[in-house]
Amino acid sequence: MSTSRSIAPGRPETLTKEEEAKLKQFWNAALKVFGTSAPEDSESLPQAPATEEENGNSVTSPTSPTSPDKRKKGTLGRLLSRKEKTGAPKKEAVAATGAGADIVIDASDDKYGHTREFKAALASQTPAELRDAFWSMAKCDNPDALLLRFLRARKWDVDKALVMMVATMNWRSKEMNVQAVVGKGEGGAAAEKDNDFMMQLRMGKSYLHGLDKEGRPICFVRVRLHKQGEQSEESLERYTVYIMETARLMLQPPVDTAAVVFDMTGFSMANMDYAPVKFLIKCFEAHYPESLGICLVHKAPWLFSSIWTVIKGWLDPVVASKIHFTKTTEDMEVFIPKEKIPKELGGSEDWTYTYVEPIPDENSPFEDGARRNMLQSTREEQIRKYEAATRAWIASGEAGESAAAERRAISRELATGYWEMDKYLRARTVYDRTGVLLPNGEVNFYNYKKEKASAVETSEDDID
Repeated sequence: MSTSRSIAPGRPETLTKEEEAKLKQFWNAALKVFGTSAPEDSESLPQAPATEEENGNSVTSPTSPTSPDKRKKGTLGRLLSRKEKTGAPKKEAVAATGAGADIVIDASDDKYGHTREFKAALASQTPAELRDAFWSMAKCDNPDALLLRFLRARKWDVDKALVMMVATMNWRSKEMNVQAVVGKGEGGAAAEKDNDFMMQLRMGKSYLHGLDKEGRPICFVRVRLHKQGEQSEESLERYTVYIMETARLMLQPPVDTAAVVFDMTGFSMANMDYAPVKFLIKCFEAHYPESLGICLVHKAPWLFSSIWTVIKGWLDPVVASKIHFTKTTEDMEVFIPKEKIPKELGGSEDWTYTYVEPIPDENSPFEDGARRNMLQSTREEQIRKYEAATRAWIASGEAGESAAAERRAISRELATGYWEMDKYLRARTVYDRTGVLLPNGEVNFYNYKKEKASAVETSEDDID
């Protein structure tokens, strides 16, 4: 087992030359979809659908001006390459609505309808909107690391990775409205008396606490606290996304995955609900790729075996391989140090989840539009510089170390800049209020120990 300080393959710091070449291809395609590729590298993409794939077979549109031979070769990578196409007039900018027009995609490998969402995104959003959606998703992430998640998930197939990423942006902005979920947050939900959402937080149906042996933040899910029908499906989905977005902010590089522990203590069929399980699987496989490090199913009773047979059939084999069943605390200690396992699970950590209610005016920075606009303007300038450096890096081949170094420096500025903006965009969480998630992005799950020690010392001084 590697240490938490080791960096896994396929990350920005560990790319092979072949993987770096794939990343450059991905960026080249993404920048063209975003309408920010250099004019000399841009070309017009056909505006009318030419081919699409149904069950793995190419279907030709009768309106397509492209020859059958050209259509067979019309993969997304080729369409977005620098090579001239016969009959395709060159333009200064790529039209987003045409970026997906001539794609031949293997629909047999499209479990979550990424092709449909990809086309919907290109048809309904401008390149600028797609670009904004991407950078909104990036937050404090290294942009390369974000793209690499999709590349690894799609086994380094650039076409499939781009389709998956754009589909995810469409899901985040149009279906789930992720920014509204984190912007409203707990304070907004409490003010609006959104009891379905708040009930789950208050009871601690799931909570983020501690690190496993790989340094991954852990999400504990107390399955016994869920009762089917107590919350609406929509509320369960918002709650799930809210927890996942909060967990994303707790990933401390080089750690880039999380651990999930399903505590099955006291489980009965009254707790079984397939809909949220399906949604969680979809999140990990389709929209938060390469985010799950391990998943422990702890103390599952015998009756869960038939349920697991059904669930396992829904899982991608790669995700299924990350799931481990633990029966005892000793089993869990293989993955989590005993001193970091809460006492309720048989560990030695004297900590219990307690929900701290939202504080009045904790989200008052939202009202400072001038400051937010200034920070957003600064971030936009950083993004433009990053995109320009990326174009130079793509064009420079193996001699692009200067451009690569500039990109790394700007990436660090973007991460720092995000945390300066964070309180103007994201409502405070229980983890902000309890000092787990600090304003600069640092995470300290064990700060409560210092507070306890300080309280004991103060008490002893009072006695003296």
